[in-house]
Parts: sequence; C-alpha cells; structure tokens
Amino acid sequence: MSDLTRKTAAELAGLVASGEASAVEVARAHLERVAAVDGQVHAFLHVDEEAVLAQARAVDERRAAGERLGPLAGVPIAHKDVFTTADMPTTAGSKILEGWRPPYDATVTARLRAAGLVILGKANMDEFAMGSSTENSAFGPSRNPWDLTRVPGGSSGGSSAAVAAYEAPLATGTDTGGSIRQPAAVTGIVGVKPTYGGSSRYGVIAFASSLDTPGPFARTVLDAALLHEAFSGHDPMDSTSIDAPVPPVVEAARRADVAGLRVGVVKELAGDGYQPGVLARYREAVELLESLGAKVVEVSCPHFGYALPAYYLIAPSECSSNLARFDAMRYGLRVGDDGTRSAEEVMALTRAQGFGAEVKRRIMLGTYALSSGYYDAYYGKAQQVRTLIKRDFEAAFEQVDVLVSPTTPTTAFPIGERADDPMAMYLADLCTIPANLAGVPAISVPCGLAEPDAAGGEGGGLPVGLQVMAPVLADDRVYRVGAAVEKALEDRWGGPLLAKAPELAEAAQ
Repeated sequence: MSDLTRKTAAELAGLVASGEASAVEVARAHLERVAAVDGQVHAFLHVDEEAVLAQARAVDERRAAGERLGPLAGVPIAHKDVFTTADMPTTAGSKILEGWRPPYDATVTARLRAAGLVILGKANMDEFAMGSSTENSAFGPSRNPWDLTRVPGGSSGGSSAAVAAYEAPLATGTDTGGSIRQPAAVTGIVGVKPTYGGSSRYGVIAFASSLDTPGPFARTVLDAALLHEAFSGHDPMDSTSIDAPVPPVVEAARRADVAGLRVGVVKELAGDGYQPGVLARYREAVELLESLGAKVVEVSCPHFGYALPAYYLIAPSECSSNLARFDAMRYGLRVGDDGTRSAEEVMALTRAQGFGAEVKRRIMLGTYALSSGYYDAYYGKAQQVRTLIKRDFEAAFEQVDVLVSPTTPTTAFPIGERADDPMAMYLADLCTIPANLAGVPAISVPCGLAEPDAAGGEGGGLPVGLQVMAPVLADDRVYRVGAAVEKALEDRWGGPLLAKAPELAEAAQ
C-alpha cells in the first residue's frame, strides 16, 4: 500500500498545497489501491480511471495558475451512488436505474467539484438507501474490510468500506435512519449526520424527504469536519435548506476539549439486545469523557423506545410517494414495451423486475399506512410520536449540552445472517433513528474493539462506535466531543483504531 493512501485528507491536502505531491500522484495512488483490493471489498459501482486523472490534472493546473482552492483540493473522495453526477452513472443501487446518466449534478456533487476534491467513483449502497448492510444493492453486497465475511453497514456501506479499506480518505453518504453513523461504527471510522437542512438534498435521489441528510465519512474527526464544511450551507434549490451559516465544525474539531461540558447518557439506549462488548466499550468511553473534565449525568428520553416503529411508518410512507416517479415512462428500465401492452402493464412489469424485495416491502408498507381508513391510525400516530421524540430531545438539552449512546447495538454481523429477518435488520438502527426523527446532528466515532468473547463470541475483535448527539445547528458540539474522544483514545492505543484492522491481500498488479 502506498504511503499516500495511509495519510489523512488534511495531510494529503497539505502535500498538494505545498507541492510535495501533485493531485495526480495522490489520485493514482488511490486508483492503484482500488484496483488492488476492491475486487474483495466491492466498495465501488463505477470507477473511470481516465476521468479521475483528468479531474486531478485540472486541480494541479488551477493551482499552477495561482487560483485559490479549497482546503481539500486534490483529495480523492468516494461518492455515494445516490447523488446525481452528470458525468457518470447514478443508480441508487437499483436495477431500475442501471446505467442512467443524470442531466445535472447534485448540489453536494457541484460543491465537491468546486472545492477541488477528486471524485474517485460512485460507491455501492442499499437500493434507494433502504437497508443496514448493503446487501440490498442490486449489484451485490460490499464487504467489511475488518472481516470480509461481514457487512460494512448500510445503506452507505460502500462509502464506509472504501474509507476503511484505504481506497479513499473521504466519502459522502446520506443518513435517513442511521445510514452514515451505523456503517461508520461497524467499520471503525468517523461518520456524521448534520442537522437536517444543513446540507442540501437537491440532486439526492429521494428515499424519505423529511429525513434524508447528506453527510461525511472520514478516518479522522478533523477530516470529517473539513468535508462537512466543504459541501454544507444554504441551497435555494432545496426548499428544506436552512438559511444560516454552517456551524464552526472545523474549529470545534481542532479544539477537541470537553472540560465543563454537560454530557447526558441516554438511559433508554442501552441494555437488553446490546452486545456485552459494545456496552463495555461504550461505558469506557463515557468514563473517559468524565476523566477529561465533562460532567456526566443520566438522562431519560422516554419516547425513544417508540422511535423504531414510528420511523418504519413515516419513512416507508414517504418512499411510497417518492418512488412513484420510477414508472418506466421517462427514464431508466423499461420492461415489456413490445407494442402490445398498455402503459399500466409496462409500469407494473418494470417495477416488479426493477425494484428489489426490500424496496417493494417498504413501498407496500407505506402505501398501506397512507391508505384511506388507515392514515390516521398509522401515519398520523407515527407523526405524533415524532413530535414526542423531539420534545424528549428539547427537554434533555435543557439539562445537558450533548447526549451520548452506543451507535448501534451490535458489531458488524455476518453477510446473510439477517437477510431473511427484516425486523432483526431494522434493529441495527435502534440508536440512530431518534436523531433523524428530530433532525438533530449526530456523530459516530470509534471507541474500541469488542472483546473476542463478547456475546458468546459474536463480534469479538470488531469496531464499536460512540454516538454523540447535539441540538439543531449545534453541529460543532458533536465534533468537539468526537475529537476529544478520538485524541484521548489514540493516545491510549498508540494510534488510530483502524491501524488494528487486518491487512487486505492486494491483487497482483
């Protein structure tokens, strides 16, 4: 593995800015790593080497011309395949969009380009971002670099796998119910869900419009903050975009100090159903925060226990509406159009063949919940629960500055283990969903490895994540706490947690 692929995004940007390395050299090193290991990891759905090198050359030329570039100029990034990209396919992990090239870039895509980041390719994902394992991708699952028999989380599993496998120092994701934080936790990296509306959804293929939130993946908290700052901010093309300055996330990540901060331990997000190894690392992280000068108190959020069922009514309801646009009439897959069938028959055949089982399940759940006679009983009640969860957060933040919990109840589970058990799969998002329902920012940072004997041997030696949540538009607080935990633990471990991951065998070049 090249030394360049082991460097952080901040370090790579510094090398390019100083002229010690060119953007082309950095891009080529990462392309070589992708070629060497992605056959095992399957993090990417699309990589065009010539296009990547052309982007990198353009960065070098802009710098040589004296143009002022962003702080991440020349740094490669894996881009989740849910963001539209005019120069490469955008599939959302679905057969119904296989090969589709959008006519425009998403706002996040455009801002990455403007900042001089080099898009390595499109990262694999659960179809239409529906899943917690990347097994729902129509193009096959991604694999966890810590153990190739296990999942890298989902729905942004390709993004988390790319960063954890050193194929890219940064990646984008979207977080609807935990789809950035849960993959980050199980692959031992950093993942952030910004405040809802803090990052633009324009050009993001919609799953649940009131929940979808673009955010960063990185190997360090500072790198995540730099990427967060690069693509966030108000966007008039997104009606839910917040017209407010981006919180000072980079400054907070560099501060890395929790002295005097009030940290609330969420009583409801621990206990039965959590692996002992996860709880052990989580409790150690809480003790660490206390040792660093934070004031730790237990906080009750009584309605968090209803978040999962509320989410699995609200999100499918929104998806059943959003996915109605995939009708075989305008773009994407078209099945059975032989001149003998009606438009309705072609739509039905296309959707039956183009959508996977999980997408169909959620469309049917949502359509039922929105149907006449059931709307008030299901969707309406779920929205009332959502309000109660928001109030739980508001009450908690009157007592404390941030809330903490495990990111996910278990470490990475084996591929196939939960494929036929949707409820077991949904439980992976138990801790992350409340933040989505309330729109608050949250981060997952690595807090250690589960012991080999945890939960009867399951999940031993695999990463555990600590989740930190803060009030709306207080994104800087999650970076401040995350960076403090990261620094203290790396001092204890003698380096980053990812350095403990087994080496992937590289293919012969």
